[in-house]
Amino acid sequence: MASKKLVNSVAGCADDALAGLVACNPNLQLLQGHRVALRSDLDSLKGRVALLSGGGSGHEPAHAGFIGKGMLTGVIAGAVFTAPAVGSILAAIRAVAQVGTVGILLIVKNYTGDRLNFGLAREQARAEGIPVEMVVVGDDCAFTVVKKTGRRGLCGTVLIHKVAGALAEAGVGLKEITERVGVVAKAMGTLGVSLSSCTVPGSSKLTFNLAADEVELGLGIHGEAGVRRIKMATTDQIVTIMLDHMTNSSSVSHVSVQSGSSVVLMVNNLGGLSVLELGIVADAAVRTLEGRGVRVARALVGTFMSALEMPGFSLTLLLVDESLLKLIDAETTASAWPNMPKVPVTGRKRTRAAPSRPSETPDFTTEGLISKRMALVLERVCTTLLDLEEYLNALDRVAGDGDCGTTHSRAARAIQEQLREGPPPGSPAKMLSELSLLLLEKMGGSSGALYGLFLTAAAQPLKASTDLPAWSAAMDAGLEAMRKYGKAAPGDRTMLDSLWAAGQELQALRNPNANLFHILTKAVESAEAAAQATKDMIAGAGRASYISSMKLDQPDPGAVAAAAILRAILEVLQNLEDA
Repeated sequence: MASKKLVNSVAGCADDALAGLVACNPNLQLLQGHRVALRSDLDSLKGRVALLSGGGSGHEPAHAGFIGKGMLTGVIAGAVFTAPAVGSILAAIRAVAQVGTVGILLIVKNYTGDRLNFGLAREQARAEGIPVEMVVVGDDCAFTVVKKTGRRGLCGTVLIHKVAGALAEAGVGLKEITERVGVVAKAMGTLGVSLSSCTVPGSSKLTFNLAADEVELGLGIHGEAGVRRIKMATTDQIVTIMLDHMTNSSSVSHVSVQSGSSVVLMVNNLGGLSVLELGIVADAAVRTLEGRGVRVARALVGTFMSALEMPGFSLTLLLVDESLLKLIDAETTASAWPNMPKVPVTGRKRTRAAPSRPSETPDFTTEGLISKRMALVLERVCTTLLDLEEYLNALDRVAGDGDCGTTHSRAARAIQEQLREGPPPGSPAKMLSELSLLLLEKMGGSSGALYGLFLTAAAQPLKASTDLPAWSAAMDAGLEAMRKYGKAAPGDRTMLDSLWAAGQELQALRNPNANLFHILTKAVESAEAAAQATKDMIAGAGRASYISSMKLDQPDPGAVAAAAILRAILEVLQNLEDA
C-alpha cells in the first residue's frame, strides 16, 4: 500500500505544487506548457544577467521559493527527485533571453541528470546565439575520498542563488558573476543527518531503512542512504559529530573552518523535523562553533531545501568576509529567503537580567510554630502528589496529553526543594503568595496558572485576618479567580469541581462557634465525591471538552489531584491536633 500523501494524483503532484506556489505569489508566473516558474516582472531585466536554476521536485521551498528580485529569475522543476526536461530548460532560457537579458547563468546542483540536462540545454541555447554559462554546485562534505562524480549539490546551493542574485541585481556581468560564485561554492560545505528516510509519492517503501537506535549520517536529498550510520545520541553529540566530520582536514571534501574563521551557518530542515527540534539543533550548532572560536556572522534556520518528509536536517557552513556578507545581506523579494538580521550572531548579548522581585515579596526564611506546621502540611501534600503521579497521568491520557501527574509532581519537587532551603513564611498570606510565585514559575501548564491564580487571590483576605471566616473568604476569592480567568464552572469536569464542593462546605467557617475539623472533614469528603462524579460529566472546559464524552469514563485528573491535596492537609492538621 502506498504511503499517505495529500496529492490529487501522483503524476500531477509536481505540477500542482508549482501551480500552488504561483497562485499565491503575484510575483511569479508559469511558463505555458512547461513546469517552469518565472518572475512576473521579467521585462524589467532587460540589460541585466538572468539566473535560472532547478532540479527535481520534492525539495520545496527549493527552488521556486527563491525566485525574486535579488535571487533567481526562474526555475525549471522536474518530477519528484527527477531532473527537469531539456525542452523545459531550453524554453526557460529562451523566454528569459527574449526580454533582452545580457546573459544567463544556470545554477545546477551536482547530480548526473541535472548536469546532463542543463548542460545539453545550455549547448543548444549557445548554438542559437544566447550567452549562457553554467555553475555546478557541489557542497557535500560526506565523502572523505575523491569520487569521480564529485561532491553532491545540497542546501549550500541556496547561498549561491543569493550571492549570484545580489551580483546580478547590482549590474555585474555574466563572466564576473560566474567566476565569483565559482569561488564562493568552493568555500562552503554541507552535511545532512536523518532519523529516517522518506517515501516518494506512489511508493509504499522508505528509500532506506534504519534501526530504531540508528541515525543516517551524510545522506543526500533524494532519500539515498548516507556514508555511515551512527547510534542515536543527544542533539549536542550529533551536531559535534557532524561538525567534526565537516571540518576534518584529512577529508577531501572538508570546509576549512577553524578558530578565527567567520561563517554563515544554515540549519536546514530536511522536511519532517519539528520546529522545536530544529531550534535545539540551531542552539547546539551555534554553541559548538563558538566554543571552537568560530565567529557565526549570520545564521539561517528553517526549511530551505527538503527531501519530502524526511525527519532530519543539514548544516551548511560558508566561509565569509565582509564583502561576501554584503551580498548575503542584500535585499531580495524571494518568498523563501528568511528575514534575517544583518548583524553577527556571535558577540551579541543573548540574555537580559530578570527584573528583581518587589521588596515586599516574601521568602522562605521566617521561623516560628506556624511556619513549622505549614512545612509539615506542604511536605504531606508533596508526598501525596508524587505518589499519585502515574495514576494522574493515566487518567489524563483519556482526554489530554497524559502529563497531569507529571505536572503536579514537578510542582511537588519544586516545593520540596524550596523547603530544603528553609521553612515557609509564618504568615499564611505570605506563604500562599510565595507558593503562587513558585508554581507559576516551576509547575507549568494550565494547572500551574490556575493554582497560581487561586493562591494569589486566596492570599488577599488573609492579609487582614487569619480567623476562620477569613479562610472561608480566601477559598471564595481563589475560586472566583479560577472561574474568572479559567472560564470553567462547576459541572464542567475540571479541578474546579472538587474545589468548589469543598468551598461550599467551608462557608460554615463563617458561623460563630464553628467546629473546624468537622467542617474540614465534610469539605474534604465533598471534594472527593465531586472528583469521582466528574467521570459522569460532559466536559465543558479544558482539553477534555474537545473529545467525545463517550470516551471519558474516568474521573478528571485535576479534580482528583485537588481532592487529594485537601485530604493531605486535613490529615496533617488532625495529627497535629491529636499530638
